[in-house]
Amino acid sequence: MNMTTVGTAPERLRGRWLGLAALTLSGLVLGLDITILITALPTLSAKLNATTDQLQWMSAAYTLALAGFMLPAGVLGDRLGRKKMLLIGLATFGISSVIASQMTSANGLIAMRVVMGISGAIVLPLMQSMLPSMFQTDERQRAIGLAGAGAFIGLPLGPLVAGWLLTHYDWGSIFLINAPVVVIAVIGTWFFVPESKDPAARRLDWVGAMLEVVGVTGIVYGIIEQPIRGWSDAQVAGPIVGGAVLVAAFAVWQLRTRFPLIDLKLFKSARFSWATVAFTIVGFAMTGVLFILSPFLQIVQGNDAQGTGIRLIPLIAAMMVGAISTDVLAKRFGAKIVVAGGMLGNAVGMFMLSRVGVDTGYGLVGISLAVIGISIALTMIPALDAILGSLPAGETGAGSALTRTLQNIGSSFGVAIMGSILNSAYQSHINGQLAGLPAQVQAAAQSSVAVAAAIARHLPSPLGARLLRAAQESYSQGMSEVMLVSAAMMIAGAILMALFLPARAPRESPIPAGERVRERGVSVQ
Repeated sequence: MNMTTVGTAPERLRGRWLGLAALTLSGLVLGLDITILITALPTLSAKLNATTDQLQWMSAAYTLALAGFMLPAGVLGDRLGRKKMLLIGLATFGISSVIASQMTSANGLIAMRVVMGISGAIVLPLMQSMLPSMFQTDERQRAIGLAGAGAFIGLPLGPLVAGWLLTHYDWGSIFLINAPVVVIAVIGTWFFVPESKDPAARRLDWVGAMLEVVGVTGIVYGIIEQPIRGWSDAQVAGPIVGGAVLVAAFAVWQLRTRFPLIDLKLFKSARFSWATVAFTIVGFAMTGVLFILSPFLQIVQGNDAQGTGIRLIPLIAAMMVGAISTDVLAKRFGAKIVVAGGMLGNAVGMFMLSRVGVDTGYGLVGISLAVIGISIALTMIPALDAILGSLPAGETGAGSALTRTLQNIGSSFGVAIMGSILNSAYQSHINGQLAGLPAQVQAAAQSSVAVAAAIARHLPSPLGARLLRAAQESYSQGMSEVMLVSAAMMIAGAILMALFLPARAPRESPIPAGERVRERGVSVQ
């Protein structure tokens, strides 16, 4: 069958659920790779003699490449074939992972992380953009739910998998584990995922691509540097402002050039625009929450990396329940109610987490994570379905990549801004509890809860216990403020969705595929 035909619904493809399993595995390994490295940084520091800057860049290199290259990768998938580009991305990701596992220097590992990030930038948008060509409307939201859950579940799984691997195997195993997963994903994609692309593909807008890559990379680079240097530092403000200027120039260029990289008229669709806003808000709040909750579970509640991963299981299980049930709710109530309700559910879960303290225990944390997990599914899955359902058939790769790029920028800002709120509250609270300790100890303890805990272990018992308790209470106070800010954001997002997100898709796309093809001088097949 010809899967490149514009505007036609796909047949009931045989093996489509096996193809979905392959795409879900692709997303899972990408999500896993974001957090699995963070747990392994102390080990990498010792094994590769890595400096603090090199350790930071092992994580940042992946994030920068992923953020900057998603949009060009999605556009290339539309033009050259989404399946073809996905297979290239998966193969490159797997090969670079194996090479990374054998690196003997920190700089070599950083270089491989760049390649892995570029490969991930190909895989992430295309694994979603292929779903409309595989599933009819009645099955699409369930497919999106399972694929989306796979990508997000990889995040909390990272500490669990890393803890187990580092306990039993060499550090290279955290990268080597990607290889068999990628092989299975490649085989499943090759046999069960159909090819699809834009039948009226235009030449690539290289000017727009360069503006977007450099602009987005600049913004994300500045955000990554912010926790170390502060918002006013030239190496933070300069890249963010410069990147924003380039992104603005990119938008102007897209509106004026004859063959844009991405048609910004997509934002004329209220369904596409507001679903993208929902996606970005959740990315902003949830990524910040996840990265702040992990140190709480480890340092404040005293769990190791593997124990932390186990305690995130309620989040994973609830997301799976939500992924399976969301399509039924969305069909009955519409995207408006489900997405807004999901955001309110997230707000409730975050408010519950804001009540957690040093002596609270895990019970309230587990319940809060379950509430947040199911609420994430209720928010993100109908939003993603609304986004994909609003896109012309020839631009699902580019549109999905645009949404994912905005979510990635939102997530980066979430980690930076929530981290700033946390650090400010932590330092404000701990300052009044360090009287009597040496000045050098006070200065070090104010930098972070991890440093304070490390120092406390080397102090005599009464002083060490006092310092550790002060650091734990200060971190809990900071986390409480972050959760309240995140909950307020979710409530604001729920109000916006209730007011502006259309409940159901219009009968016709706001930019019909046939009209787009006629504009290019090509007849509809």
